[in-house]
Amino acid sequence: MARRFKLKPGSQLLLFLVCFTIAVWVLRGLTLLSFLPGIVLWLLVVACLVVFLVNSLRSMR
Repeated sequence: MARRFKLKPGSQLLLFLVCFTIAVWVLRGLTLLSFLPGIVLWLLVVACLVVFLVNSLRSMR
């Protein structure tokens, strides 16, 4: 029986945020989401960094 790789909730959140940020970036570049201001993309990037730092600090304990 194959064992599945299970991510921690914090890692799942980070993976979701990174994928969502890349999707928004690509769709904005294709002008499908061109109505979104640039600050939305920057906030998503900052959110990814914050979640990454929090996960890193939690795993050090």
